[in-house]
Amino acid sequence: MKYHEWSGFGIFVLMGFCMVWGFMGGQQSRLGSFVKGPATVFPYALSLLRKGTISHIGHNPLGGWSIIAMLVSLIIQVGTGLFANDDILTEGPLYPLASKETSDWLTGVHYLNQSALLILIAIHIGAVIFYLLAKGDNLIKPMITGNKLWHQVHDFTQGQPAIAFLLVVVIAAVVYIIIY
Repeated sequence: MKYHEWSGFGIFVLMGFCMVWGFMGGQQSRLGSFVKGPATVFPYALSLLRKGTISHIGHNPLGGWSIIAMLVSLIIQVGTGLFANDDILTEGPLYPLASKETSDWLTGVHYLNQSALLILIAIHIGAVIFYLLAKGDNLIKPMITGNKLWHQVHDFTQGQPAIAFLLVVVIAAVVYIIIY
């Protein structure tokens, strides 16, 4: 359970970072650059059924909503885990702030959301494989390196690595203070 708790701490820090970086990071990291409305998402989703692909330098319209779904699911997982209990040995670090009934309910949500999160991860992996095999668009390398070969010159702002590192350190300190 100690590894489980440490993982939760790490995910809490990363979720905090993602939310802040989504507003102040580089152009491709900003939520506004990849979260599009239904008028853009639905035609894009239908275009996947046709031959060829519409390339995007960052997240495509459907992928943007996938990211939001995973972030929400991870936030739910972390938030409920803070108050959860296993009725045997382990309690979340904020368990004393909730009643036993509330903790039990949040524990149930934590277990249920685990399945939702695994489904979202499977969909994400399936989509990456689909783009690679059916559309010929390798999304794996850009996900790892942050760099994507692009067929034209594209001028965009990048996030500052030093600011990102400082932000992670500050968020980790705040999360540590909240939890411990």
